[in-house]
Amino acid sequence: MVPRYSRPRMTAIWSPVNRYRIWFEIEALACEALARRGEIPEEAAKVIRTKGDAAMAAFSDADVARIDEIEAETRHDVIAFLTWLAEKVGPESRFVHMGMTSSDVLDTCLAVQLTQATDILLEDMDILLAALKKRAHEHKHTVTIGRSHGIHAEPMSFGQKLAGHYAEFARNRRRLEVAREEIAICAISGAVGTYAHISPEVEEYVAKHLGLKAESVSTQVIPRDRHAAFFCALGVIASGIERLATEVRHLQRSEVREAEEFFHAGQKGSSAMPHKRNPVLSENLTGLARLIRSYVTPALENVALWHERDISHSSVERNICPDGTITLDFALARLSGMMEKLVVYPDQMLANVESLGGVVHSGEVLLVLARAGISREDAYRIVQRAAMETWTKLGTPEGRTFRENLEADPAVAERVEKAVLDDALDPARHLRAVDQIFARIFG
Repeated sequence: MVPRYSRPRMTAIWSPVNRYRIWFEIEALACEALARRGEIPEEAAKVIRTKGDAAMAAFSDADVARIDEIEAETRHDVIAFLTWLAEKVGPESRFVHMGMTSSDVLDTCLAVQLTQATDILLEDMDILLAALKKRAHEHKHTVTIGRSHGIHAEPMSFGQKLAGHYAEFARNRRRLEVAREEIAICAISGAVGTYAHISPEVEEYVAKHLGLKAESVSTQVIPRDRHAAFFCALGVIASGIERLATEVRHLQRSEVREAEEFFHAGQKGSSAMPHKRNPVLSENLTGLARLIRSYVTPALENVALWHERDISHSSVERNICPDGTITLDFALARLSGMMEKLVVYPDQMLANVESLGGVVHSGEVLLVLARAGISREDAYRIVQRAAMETWTKLGTPEGRTFRENLEADPAVAERVEKAVLDDALDPARHLRAVDQIFARIFG
């Protein structure tokens, strides 16, 4: 990912230094397991561990360059690393990689990297959830207008709106936990996964020490349905990010202006129009969400490999694994900061609720007339007639409020008392269940 959309902690997971350290750890653990089984000398395993640890501790750009130099000749990344390791370890290096194949190292390393990345993403989710919970409670009793089809529907709590996003991200966090479990898999099973040259006990030893589980049935690779499920989870999370970002983008529109991104001192919105305050963060998040979702399809296509292995998945994963996790990490952090500092305008929200002359209360008035003994069909016609009269003449000299049009209708005047109509037209009635809704979400 480009540095503009990257954070150092996540980027470091995908660095050559981290990758080679994991490769060495896999090889060293396998040697320790082989020594425990008496298949290689214990002293050799100790030398490999000691000298290898020292080499990795001193690992520098020069070492990366040396591995690259060897790979330029061998055309094989794992062999290049093993050759470099042999230069550091000496004669005992002949016991490294015994009975293993390259995928044992590559796939197990990828599992470690993805679990490391997921742990950061889970922390990101916790920060976002905390921000959403705080803002939801802050605006639990802030009245805003609910919209369907982009059109004013009925009043609701702005806190409930935010609580809905909280609930979605709570579900997404659970999805991410499941995805982590699915991807935290080790395979040390040798060529085509038969354990012909290495014992399953070695795999179990390596898996345990890396915090992974052994693959139940590997081919020569860990089956890619696991990785596909992982990226599907990232894609769903990205869609949740875009849904919230889209909400903010709408609320910040000039004709809505119910909430907006925090505008920093010295910030400029446009090179040509000094008055502009644009929803740049939420627009950026919308674009990043598209990127993350775009990685889902190639991950799904990676599942169908030829027989026990091919490497058509390799070039894909070298791109989507770092880019997907780095981008999502950045997006979640950006979204958290945006929601923590989101500027909310309750007065404008209330003004928008009543901006259509009260027609947003038509649903409750319909119920009032039905309770008064009018058939639902007739009640609907009466209420719609008053609403359309209000809507079409809104802002004109002959325009009247929804209430005025209702009271001018004999069917309403004869059957509905003023106090009942007061209650039907009160925005606060739409917040009556908010405590129950919050209890379901937050406990």
